[in-house]
Amino acid sequence: MKTVAIVGVGLIGGSFALALRATGFAGRIIGVSSPGAVRAAIERGIVDEALPLADAAALADLIYLARPIEGILAVLDQLDSYVQPGALITDAGSTKAAICARAAQKIRRGQFVGGHPMAGKEARGAAEAEAGLFHGRPYILTSPCPPLEHLIATFGARVVLMPPAEHDRLVALTSHLPQLISTALAASIGTEPDAARVAGPAALDLTRLALSPYEIWRDIFATNAANIDAALEIFIAKLASLRSELRSPTIEQEFENAAAAARTLRDRPSTT
Repeated sequence: MKTVAIVGVGLIGGSFALALRATGFAGRIIGVSSPGAVRAAIERGIVDEALPLADAAALADLIYLARPIEGILAVLDQLDSYVQPGALITDAGSTKAAICARAAQKIRRGQFVGGHPMAGKEARGAAEAEAGLFHGRPYILTSPCPPLEHLIATFGARVVLMPPAEHDRLVALTSHLPQLISTALAASIGTEPDAARVAGPAALDLTRLALSPYEIWRDIFATNAANIDAALEIFIAKLASLRSELRSPTIEQEFENAAAAARTLRDRPSTT
């Protein structure tokens, strides 16, 4: 691998490039993004140069699509005519079924592997990118690809192989639902003007995700609505159960069950 094209040089795309450099990659990294984004990325040494999509794709051995979901879908519609035969194409989209289906329809000359690093920040842009963003985090791939699996493992990420539909079902529960819970909690607290005067670490921790901009989530909701609705149904039913047990000693068992589940989340294997 001598040349990599990063399509969307923001937090995730920029972090992928920095992680790649941290492994000792000495090849060429091309940025495809808005003028402001690639200028910031060049200044930080994230990418070497900026090129239009067609020119970058024609040169790249690996193409990394790190735009929002609708942007990735749009790129997939035109990408195949530009890529070198056999080039590896992967993405970082937050949902996978729609993206993988589009790639299956459109990509013929390159090899597409859907991907999703379970990492991020509330802030966006190349200025926030960091080489260690993926370290210790799950990195989902939708099909086996030994070269890509090896590369991601060198970032310190935990490679998880999972079909697109299963990915979308599970991240609705572990990623998309937490965002909506945080949003609802922040909005609820915001109805009480004096709440901020007594808010402690719990309120701050649980409302952190509410700082995320809606632009990130618009495409997620559009491409994974059914799974998110199912996750909300599970959560609402659990809230109703806890509400009914507020004055009952049986609520202790709910706390014990939840603590066991929380410990399991924190006791993750190094690889999957």
